[in-house]
Amino acid sequence: MSYLNDDDKNSDFLNNDEIQKSPLQERLEREEKEMQAKRSKKKDGGGGKGGYFFSGLIGVIIGALLVWLMLPGLVNQMPGTTTSSSGKNETTINQVATEVTTDVTGAVEKASGAVVGITNIQEVASGGFWNQQTTQDKETGSGSGVIYKVEGDTAFIVTNNHVIEGAKQLEVTMQDGSKEEAQLVGSDVWTDLAVISISAKDVKTVATFGNSDVLKQGETVIAIGNPLGLEFYGSVTTGVVSGKDRSVPVDLNGDKVADWQQEVLQTDAAINPGNSGGALVNLAGELIGINSMKISESSVEGLGFSIPINSAIPIIQELEKNGEMKRPTMGISLLDLTDVPAYYQQQTLKLPKEITTGVVITDVIANSPASKAGVKEYDVIVEMDGKKIETSIDLRKHLYNDKKIGDTLTMKVYREGKLVELTLTLTNSDSL
Repeated sequence: MSYLNDDDKNSDFLNNDEIQKSPLQERLEREEKEMQAKRSKKKDGGGGKGGYFFSGLIGVIIGALLVWLMLPGLVNQMPGTTTSSSGKNETTINQVATEVTTDVTGAVEKASGAVVGITNIQEVASGGFWNQQTTQDKETGSGSGVIYKVEGDTAFIVTNNHVIEGAKQLEVTMQDGSKEEAQLVGSDVWTDLAVISISAKDVKTVATFGNSDVLKQGETVIAIGNPLGLEFYGSVTTGVVSGKDRSVPVDLNGDKVADWQQEVLQTDAAINPGNSGGALVNLAGELIGINSMKISESSVEGLGFSIPINSAIPIIQELEKNGEMKRPTMGISLLDLTDVPAYYQQQTLKLPKEITTGVVITDVIANSPASKAGVKEYDVIVEMDGKKIETSIDLRKHLYNDKKIGDTLTMKVYREGKLVELTLTLTNSDSL
């Protein structure tokens, strides 16, 4: 027995003359050999110039990508480049300095130097039952004011009465931050205006009075003042004239009953606590109002009020001259008829049923104009100088706005159910 490996067996089988190849097998073997020869030729680098070109192009593209990815890191290593301490690249921001000038900025530049801060310093008691009570001077509030006049060494400032009310000492803060002690010249509770004075040595700007009568509804106005205290000194807000010739009820004695109807301009320029007494100016930078109050309710926005400068000027002049407003008086105490129960209107006052409004006289001062004219307690005033009088506010407006000391006043009153006409001569309240 002989043992042959597989190669020997295959060799003997292929060389066996008894197995003949068909023409088809021979042709297939020949084509297989040609295909192997072609593959061998390509494998040996027979791709030609086209292969070299594409291989080189791919290499260039890969190299460019690598350089692009590495460039940011290489820039920081090049001479003449700097890196911030945080390791980030410094960036350059180009700025353009454009000075913008508008009518508003021009008006503010003209008027703002005349607006000052006013601090109200009062004597405040401290201590209690267990400790000895002491007093000390303390800042109790602040507001704004407007320098409107310089005369000699004195500068005069207009502000609100409620800004300086109850003050033991007044301090004025100027635009540069310097402070001056101020003196009260005069005040008027009815119009909520006051005049104070300071040394004029550091005053550089004085306000120019405008004309509030020529204002138009919708005209742009600017409020300048110190909202919420001196921390926001010289704040500027803009708005428009929302309304002219407005009347706002004012409670002067804190009893939650309106005592007076303040004649004001309405504006939507923001007026906040601390703005009181500040300037309302037009686009010419002229003072056309003294900021006074706002309606502060959660459901209300943009209802601010200023005293028209045309109404303020006569008051300012009178306060400068006399320290107070010299107003005519009748010498009576008043009560609105609407506050009297219907029973007393019929039984005590004996009024006709159709009379539902008027002013009841509750007291008559001896030797007053009313007393001399024969006015009596429980007379009900319904008319003055031909004008219907429905409330005590109507009476005061006619008396304070339309009449002067020494004028004659004619009024109609109901007395014991009958209409009586009386005439009196108005005097100064100081004479009573």
